[in-house]
Amino acid sequence: MNVLKKYWVWILAALIVIASIAGYFYWSKQRSDPQYRMVKIEKGTLVASVAASGTLSPVVSVQVGSQVSGQLKEVLVDFNSLVKKGQLIARIDPETFEYRVRQAQADVDAAQAQVLTQQAIIAAQRAGLSQAEVNWQEARRDVERKEQLRDKNFISGAEVDKARAGANALAEQVKAAQAQVEVAKATAMNVAAAVKQREAMLAQTRVDLARTEIRAPVNGIVIKRSVDKGQTVAASLQAPELFIIAENLSDMRVDTSIDESEIGKIKLGQKATFTVDAFPGKQFEGKVQQIRKAALTVSNVVTYMVEVNATNPDLLLLPGMTANVRIVTDTRENVLKVSNAALRFRPPPTDKEKNNEGGAKPRGSRNGGSGGAPQSTKLYTLQEGKFNAIPVTLGATDGQMTEVSAAQLQEGMEIVAGSKDSGEKRKPSSSGGGPRMF
Repeated sequence: MNVLKKYWVWILAALIVIASIAGYFYWSKQRSDPQYRMVKIEKGTLVASVAASGTLSPVVSVQVGSQVSGQLKEVLVDFNSLVKKGQLIARIDPETFEYRVRQAQADVDAAQAQVLTQQAIIAAQRAGLSQAEVNWQEARRDVERKEQLRDKNFISGAEVDKARAGANALAEQVKAAQAQVEVAKATAMNVAAAVKQREAMLAQTRVDLARTEIRAPVNGIVIKRSVDKGQTVAASLQAPELFIIAENLSDMRVDTSIDESEIGKIKLGQKATFTVDAFPGKQFEGKVQQIRKAALTVSNVVTYMVEVNATNPDLLLLPGMTANVRIVTDTRENVLKVSNAALRFRPPPTDKEKNNEGGAKPRGSRNGGSGGAPQSTKLYTLQEGKFNAIPVTLGATDGQMTEVSAAQLQEGMEIVAGSKDSGEKRKPSSSGGGPRMF
């Protein structure tokens, strides 16, 4: 009985040793043979898009400033105040401008008084001219009478010459009086011009007085107030910003910068979606409204501003929010597509390739980012441990999947996308037998 028991103990021990050895070799083989992650060729719709970030702002916003300098006597609106066009929203102390209006009015009155004085002078000069003309006419008639008397030898020729000299003198007086009238008229014109100048200055001072009342230029809501009561406003070189009024917050826009490599894909009217941090998980819709042709260069990176308009009926979107925008540039229906990881995959080098390359140069090129299609042009299938390369033509990409086409490709075909243990942090063996991902 003891012999039989010992016999079964030895058999059990032998089975354990055999199982241990088999398990060791099995797991060693499993560890030495690389395991690969497979993805399938899918068929369906692929939406290509361009991603960027931007800032929300009202479609129409008006900066309200002041054209005159002075101290703010009243500020009648605050943030989020609803205003109507023409509504008084602030007032600058008008006292200085009222004094200027009074001074300008006094200058106008003085100039008008000068006009009246000059008109009186013109009337007097004309009266003098009339008197001179009457005297001259009388002298001419006297000359004619004396010439008749001389012809009859009643008077001497000397008396006729004397009468003629007096008439000539009176003629010169007429000319002098006419000149004085013309001078008076010219002076009157100057005085009248001075009146118009003073009236223009009066009108300007009244305009400046009216500008002390800051009024809303549009209907809307105050989204920014930059001043307080008692603050001094200086409008020397440019109008200072007092308020910003958004005409309609139900219509918003996103100003986003698109890289020069992708601006060619953007067209007017393209649909866009965007999200904001304030409402995670909620997606807003819009469309491309404007593509500005002026380039912006920052740190040698050239971008172009693209304006995306969006409706905001619930007034959830606020000016200044950061928006993550995705503009749809292309939509492909019923196409074959594959994960971008499969396009980046490269099989491990063979022993022959390692001998030729010395194991120093990796195969393929690295492809970073998800904004565009990878540069790879081959997919790999795995059959009985061997890789089979399939040349493919790439199409549109959505950043995760890329359109591919080749005669060999079929929906559901399994493609190598990487090594299952590629994410583990381990020191590569000197044999270089593990797969490489690029």
